[in-house]
Amino acid sequence: MTETPVWREDEQSKVESWRLHVLIMAGFPLPLAERLAASEADLHTCVQLVDEGCNPVTAAEILL
Repeated sequence: MTETPVWREDEQSKVESWRLHVLIMAGFPLPLAERLAASEADLHTCVQLVDEGCNPVTAAEILL
């Protein structure tokens, strides 16, 4: 029997929590930050777009 690594829920929750924190600190409103944190959107690109003057809503539309 071959074992496959299992992505544990607690690890995923920690990652999403960290992503959520970073997005909120970057200026994303909470509901939008929650959607982005749970998505596969590139976190660094999200923050970079806002840092360069892009509206958080527009940045999310680009990345989601």
